[in-house]
Amino acid sequence: MSSAEDTGLAGQFAVDGRADTRWASAPGIDPQWLAVDLGGTAEVHQVIVRWEAAYATKYKVQLSANGSSWTDISSRATGDGETDTHGGLNGTGRYLRILGTERATEWGYSLWELEVYGVRAGGDVTPPSVPAGLRVTGTTSSSASLTWTAATDNVGVAGYDILRNGVVVGTASGTAYTDNGLAPSTGYDYTVRAKDSAGNTSGPSNQVRATTGAGSGSFVIAAAGDIAEQCTESSSSCVHPKTARLVEQMNPVAVITMGDNQYDDAHLSDFRNYYDKTWGRFKAKTKPTPGNHETYSSPPLAGYKGYFGSIATPNGKTYYSWDQGNWHFVALDSNESSKPGSEQAEWLKRDLAANKKGCVAAYFHHPRWSSGSHGHNTSSAGLWETLVANKTDLVLGGHDHHYERFKPLNASGKADPNGTRSVIGGGGGASLYKVSADPAITEFAKSVHGVLKLTLTDSTYSWQLVGLDGKAIDSTPTYTCH
Repeated sequence: MSSAEDTGLAGQFAVDGRADTRWASAPGIDPQWLAVDLGGTAEVHQVIVRWEAAYATKYKVQLSANGSSWTDISSRATGDGETDTHGGLNGTGRYLRILGTERATEWGYSLWELEVYGVRAGGDVTPPSVPAGLRVTGTTSSSASLTWTAATDNVGVAGYDILRNGVVVGTASGTAYTDNGLAPSTGYDYTVRAKDSAGNTSGPSNQVRATTGAGSGSFVIAAAGDIAEQCTESSSSCVHPKTARLVEQMNPVAVITMGDNQYDDAHLSDFRNYYDKTWGRFKAKTKPTPGNHETYSSPPLAGYKGYFGSIATPNGKTYYSWDQGNWHFVALDSNESSKPGSEQAEWLKRDLAANKKGCVAAYFHHPRWSSGSHGHNTSSAGLWETLVANKTDLVLGGHDHHYERFKPLNASGKADPNGTRSVIGGGGGASLYKVSADPAITEFAKSVHGVLKLTLTDSTYSWQLVGLDGKAIDSTPTYTCH
């Protein structure tokens, strides 16, 4: 095995049958590999590779009789980080190796689980019986629940594959499964098949159709960063009272803030004297994140934490997640390290891996990409790369005091139709900065005050930048979640 990133990410964690542990190689090195001893010479028929966010774009599956001379039995040249099933294999060996030759990220290679199916010499060759009685037990607008009668096997059934429209989408150890993250008002065809520990697989069960329910309808979220300067409504040039009125008119289910909620040093007294008198009226439904100005109080974040309390730290940290409808929202702290192995970076990977919602949005203060005065922020590169790798739909930021709507971008910041959309909404009230948009990555940009009005459904999203006069300065098309 190549060197592990640390002892808690050693090779045995990729073959322990658990979905919450993983192997990770040392970062920044090609090639690297993970090998397993099959316990004896075996025929290998199928290999399943469950990648974590640090995945391979190119890798090989290899077998060896002695652990030193390797033969390729399968490969991928365009890996996308999803679970890869290598089926129809017919190789023989005692040792199996995953050899990563090209990384997708700046990290190393990481697997949640490596599964090998086949027959040891003189072993079990009898497949389980076909599962019977597959039926739909319930649906929601984004999920379908299934149950079936247990299969039998001469040695024992190890589990079941669940196939949606002919593609394996999950596994179960028992005879029930709920498929999440589905689109509303849509029909899906399901079958299941049984498998034993030797890798023998039954034929497919009877097919059933599950039709998801109608969506729960659209909802609105208001969002902005860089909000309350030390001024009040008595001053006609004070902007945050005006943007607060925009939020009030939107009547959102939640309010997102992308940092620098309060200027200049964001003491608790500043929050009470300024922010609280305007945007504070939405405090109960605000989901905030801190900016660099919140760190200027002593100790850092004292005013921010003192004002928002558990609203800002629901899990004791300044990063957290929450759900609304079929959306999963991730609030991150771009003041903290997001380098590989950092506490926040590891938490983000676990949070996204556990998410069951169909659409994902994230927000933090320092945008990875910006055409404004501060420019691109390498400090948030780790957050951005993890979000893109997990097919996050929308990322919101502040810091630069302007509005900017980007084309979908890949991890390297290049326009990519399969990438992640992002927007800067830094016009919440602070004095504006100049912006010089790059047409290669930017669709629309303007140095202007306003609030983002996000309109979200179970499977789509759009937004408007609403100006101080209550009129839309920019309106997007309706986008479909990944």
